[in-house]
Amino acid sequence: MRPRKWLYILPNLFTLSSVFCGLYAMSLVAGEPSAEKLYAAALAILFGMLFDGLDGRVARLTKTQSDFGMQLDSLADVVTFGAAPALLVWKWALAPLGFVGLFLAFAFAACGALRLARFNVLEMRGSKGSSTFFVGLPIPLAAGVLVSLVIAHYKGFGGDEVPVLPVAVLVALLSYLMVSTVRYRTFKKMNLSRKTAGISAFFATSAVALTLQYRASFTLLVFGTLYVCAGIAEEVIFFRRRRDERLLARAAADGRSTIVDEDEESPEDE
Repeated sequence: MRPRKWLYILPNLFTLSSVFCGLYAMSLVAGEPSAEKLYAAALAILFGMLFDGLDGRVARLTKTQSDFGMQLDSLADVVTFGAAPALLVWKWALAPLGFVGLFLAFAFAACGALRLARFNVLEMRGSKGSSTFFVGLPIPLAAGVLVSLVIAHYKGFGGDEVPVLPVAVLVALLSYLMVSTVRYRTFKKMNLSRKTAGISAFFATSAVALTLQYRASFTLLVFGTLYVCAGIAEEVIFFRRRRDERLLARAAADGRSTIVDEDEESPEDE
């Protein structure tokens, strides 16, 4: 095999490492897991997030992006950030709710799969704005909020009882946000102006301060929650403008389809 072909394997190895982390997390929570095993499973999913973040960067660095890699990455995300966190949160908090708790866990995994399918379709269509905004909460971030909550609870309260109803509401909210049209910034095209540099410095300083004062798990939970809330707040603030943009885009699409229909019918009229 030529050296260039070996490079195509490299990003896929990171993707498959993420799958292993997800499968390992599910093996830890099988049966009647202890608080320590639930914590270890949450850490495994965090490592999966690390590998998931590296595979795309490795592919871009080695110029080995491919449709195969994109599809493999989505399948891996269903396992590591869909099924594994769903099983984890069910064992950790939702099991006392019986079938309702199981359905909420299923809804999280199912909405994550739907979110990934929509993302792939938008990417293949080359939709405008896809590099600036995510449509719906990305599944790794939804999983990150749940996982950081498990870790923060373990670090702060050990094996104490988990508040079931607030967790159930959170799971339902995250599931909805994944399949919603709420837009979340990707920060891929952030202009390094004086204003954005100041904001970035503020968040970096806050992260360091929170980590030193409390724990890294608490910092992760805070920033994950802030990102989720920021998307909702921005959607509310700019609701009217974005609604008008959608209506204009729909009208433009209808206009193009009308023109195509008229062009197809014109030879027959002659």
